[in-house]
Amino acid sequence: MAAARRTRDRRYRRLPLDLVREEFTRLADGSSPPVVDGTAFAGLPDRVLGLGELRGLLLRPECPAAVRDAVWAHLVARARAEGGCWTVACAGMALPALVRVAAWVAARYPGDVQDAEAEVLAGFFAALATVDLGRPHVLLRLVWAARRAGFAALTDSLDAPVPVAPRFGPAPPRPGWGHPDLVLARAVGAAVLSPAEAELIGATRLDRTPVRIWAQEHGAAVQGVYARRRRAERRLVAYLRDDPPPPAAGPGTRPVPGRAACPAAACRPARYGDGGQPKESSVPVHKSAAFSGLRR
Repeated sequence: MAAARRTRDRRYRRLPLDLVREEFTRLADGSSPPVVDGTAFAGLPDRVLGLGELRGLLLRPECPAAVRDAVWAHLVARARAEGGCWTVACAGMALPALVRVAAWVAARYPGDVQDAEAEVLAGFFAALATVDLGRPHVLLRLVWAARRAGFAALTDSLDAPVPVAPRFGPAPPRPGWGHPDLVLARAVGAAVLSPAEAELIGATRLDRTPVRIWAQEHGAAVQGVYARRRRAERRLVAYLRDDPPPPAAGPGTRPVPGRAACPAAACRPARYGDGGQPKESSVPVHKSAAFSGLRR
């Protein structure tokens, strides 16, 4: 019911990333669109490139990482120097990745999906001013900053107290939840996993996305993804085994009626069928292997 209501709400209003998409399209198709000189970058066509075409070129798997980094360093430098349309251009160029991050956060966010998207976008914009352009993987680090902001908002929202009916007022803290999604979020908050590692485990273990597909979507080698997941899961298992279970919730606490710990968690579909400095949270979580998502 809640998931259906959130879907209906999205149809009738524009969310932050919808506004970015619209503004990026307006810029790219306008009478004086921002352009990039392709002759300045080895590996790009020797002509002036519009933003839409440039984004398509950078998204191609065969695009060299060095070219992608050079273009992104140029875009971020323009955004820092001129702001305005170049800041929007950066957000629009990163939109495919930001949409994936925001969708992951929003699916688990107990509040308004608009707030979840806004937090992700704010994290991206904040990183534009601070990301080191001399290091590789500029876009990836910008997206990770957006992901960390989304995780922080998710953790804060899940830590918020729940009003106890029938009166509202000072409320006991929300009890710890053991759903696998939330366990992953807590592991990120405790710096056991990076946001990217949590996404990898969540996608390939919980959503049953084949590792081969995940690797293709992220431009990574399949065997490297397997090794990365294996290392992350070892740390996660050690974390779950070493941390004692939380005390039982008191009689004055209860979950929100009709809502799981992570929205839509109980009915999340399998995607493919069967075949920074994060803040540590003080809210206890039941961390038994049965709830970790690692024991089948």
